[in-house]
Amino acid sequence: MTTRIGFLTFGHYQAVPGSLVRDARDALQQTIELAVTAEELGAHGAFLRVHHFARQLASPFPLLAAIAARTSTLEMGTAVIDMRYENPLALAENAAATDLISDGRLQLGISRGSPETALAGYESFGFVPADGEDDAEMARRHTAEFREAIVGAAVARSDPRMTGVSGGLAIQPQSPGLAERIWWGSGTRATAEWTGTQGMNLMSSTLLTEDTGVPFDELQSEQIERYRSAWAAAGWTHEPRVSVSRSILPIIDDETRYYFGLRAQADSADQVGVLDGALSRFGRSYIGEPDRIAEELAQDAAVAAADTLLVTVPNQLGVDLNARMLGSIVRDVLPALGGQQ
Repeated sequence: MTTRIGFLTFGHYQAVPGSLVRDARDALQQTIELAVTAEELGAHGAFLRVHHFARQLASPFPLLAAIAARTSTLEMGTAVIDMRYENPLALAENAAATDLISDGRLQLGISRGSPETALAGYESFGFVPADGEDDAEMARRHTAEFREAIVGAAVARSDPRMTGVSGGLAIQPQSPGLAERIWWGSGTRATAEWTGTQGMNLMSSTLLTEDTGVPFDELQSEQIERYRSAWAAAGWTHEPRVSVSRSILPIIDDETRYYFGLRAQADSADQVGVLDGALSRFGRSYIGEPDRIAEELAQDAAVAAADTLLVTVPNQLGVDLNARMLGSIVRDVLPALGGQQ
C-alpha cells in the first residue's frame, strides 16, 4: 500500500520555445522551490535523476543540501546515481555530509547506470573497468566499496607521524542510519533479487528492460515480490522499502488540458521496444481527471505493492504548473492509494 508520494525530476533545461527552464541555474533554483512547495502541499519526497554530459541534473549533492536546508520533513534523494561514474569514498563523504545536514532524511538511489549520450563517459571521469570486468561489474564494485565506507570500514592507513598510532582510518563524517537508506535502481526481476540479497531498498521506474507479455504493472509487481522473497531469505532484519515511478498528469484546468489533453489516449497503454539491445516494456502514463487517475492507479498492482510512489514531473513547464498538479495528486489521488498528507 502506497503511503508516501514524492516527485522525481530529471531537471531538463534548454533555451527553446515554451521552456521556463532556460539554463542550469533555472533548473537548480526551480528544483529547490518545487521541493519547498511540495513539502507545504503535504508531499513526502523530492528525488533527482542524475545524468552526465546532458542538459539535466548532474551533481546532486549541492542541490540536495540546499533542499535539506530549506525543508524540515521532506525526504530528498536520487533516483538514481550512476555508480560507474563515482569515486566510492568521495561519494561516501558527500552522502554522509548531506544526510547530516538533512537530519537523516537522505534516501540515496544508486544503480549500474543506463544508456547515455556519451560513449563510455565514465572513462572520462577516470574510471575504467578492470581486466575481465565489464562496466556493470565495475558499478557493483564501486557500490560495495561505498557501502563499506558509510558504515565506518577502515579504508586507509593512519600515518603514525601525524596520529601517534598505526591503524585504519574511516572516511569522515559518518552518518548513523544512512546505510539503511541506500536504494538500488533495478530494471529486471533478476537484479531485484540481487538487491534483496544485498539488503538495499528497491527502486523500480517506468521502464523494465525485459518483457514477458504481461502488463507492465503485473511484471513490476512480480519484480517486487521476488525482491521481498530474496530479502527474507537473506535474513535481513530491518524493514525493506520499495518505490515505483509513474507519469501522472492530472487535467485540472485549461493549461493542463492544453498541454496534456491530447496525450491521454496515445499514452494510456504500455509500450514495448528494444533498449540497449534488450526487449523492454515501458509503463503507461496516467492522464485525465484526478478522480479517474485515482481509480486507475488503485488498480495498479505494483503501486499497491510499493510504499513510495515517485511522480515524474515535466519540469520545463515551471514550478507553478508542477505545484498545482502535485497538489492535486496529493489531495485527490493519494488517499485512494491508502496514503495521507
